[in-house]
Amino acid sequence: MGTGALGRARRAGALAMSAFLVVVASACLPDGGVPRARLSLAETLGGADTAGYARATGPRPFAFPADHGPHPDFRTEWWYVTGNLETADGRPVGFQLTFFRSALAPTPPATASPWATNQAWMAHFALTDVRGGAFHAFERFDRGAVGLAGARAEPFRVWLGDWSLETADTTANRGVFPVRLRAHGGDVSVDLLLDAGKPLVLQGDRGFSRKGPGPGNASYYYSLTRMPARGEVRVGAETLRTTGLAWLDREWSTSALSEGEAGWDWFALQLDGGWDLMAYRIRERDGSASPFSRGMLVGPDGEARPLVLGEDVLVDATASWTSRDGAVYPSGWRVRVPARGWDLDVRPVLDDQELDLAFRYWEGAVRVTARGGADSPRGRGYVELTGYAGDAPGR
Repeated sequence: MGTGALGRARRAGALAMSAFLVVVASACLPDGGVPRARLSLAETLGGADTAGYARATGPRPFAFPADHGPHPDFRTEWWYVTGNLETADGRPVGFQLTFFRSALAPTPPATASPWATNQAWMAHFALTDVRGGAFHAFERFDRGAVGLAGARAEPFRVWLGDWSLETADTTANRGVFPVRLRAHGGDVSVDLLLDAGKPLVLQGDRGFSRKGPGPGNASYYYSLTRMPARGEVRVGAETLRTTGLAWLDREWSTSALSEGEAGWDWFALQLDGGWDLMAYRIRERDGSASPFSRGMLVGPDGEARPLVLGEDVLVDATASWTSRDGAVYPSGWRVRVPARGWDLDVRPVLDDQELDLAFRYWEGAVRVTARGGADSPRGRGYVELTGYAGDAPGR
């Protein structure tokens, strides 16, 4: 919406998330222990406890570089980067790096302690090693104080520990881009440079992305849909020189999902010919699609056309995958764009790309081909699936 999508809601939200504040609060204790509590996505992005926070209630002017930075008056915010990379000999690798900011209270605590803050941070890093058939996922938590985690607009930087997304050269007076992305976990890491690529896209109505009928059930949401990427990926003892494309989703909100909405399926597809397609299906608890499900088609010249799911873009699951403990996710889709005559087959590069973290969801690299000989583009992308894995309080 990432993380979210819907913002993955990603995300319209690669996601995520304010009830994670319970976990983050625990993680910020002096013992530094990482909690393993299961958190409810629906409750996290729901409408409770909104008093005192800013709300997304209608279109607003965007200003850059300021809006690349934080919006601490809103309860939840994310910087969501996904991408598909390749070595010179064609070895594919996918990656995700997401920073989630969550306000624990509408105002900072009334204390002079430098450790005091009302801002908590979570970050997810995942790497898909297609050739090795392995998926790696990691998470971190910290408080937004004493430099442990945070974000700023000028010079642009968002970080949690030594995971970061920041302006690559603050002396060149070139603005925000290119940005450098760095993260590591276990025996995998990424160190990449990302250029802006196409012009920035304001999702929804001039950047106002409604997720439900209630006042404030919305986010402010923009994307950079085709960011040229280059740099190093470490997989075990191997260091790979890679190039490819990345996608950045930015969202902030106070209550995105409405009562009765369980999660979303989010698609970010980078297609041949310079076309980019974003679509998200917000799922009601009965499995039907919310009428607020939307999409965006971005042309080679950067022109963006809003889409209505079920009319301008149609998405149907064609397969499923069952996780180790029985959660069933869709795992293959038919995606059609009737106005362009496209009939696309979207399939994961690996079935198991589930992040079994504080929030449990599926986020993974996909390949796109034409179905049945249709005159449709090929491509790559990322899909995020939330609310399928026992999304209930206390799990």
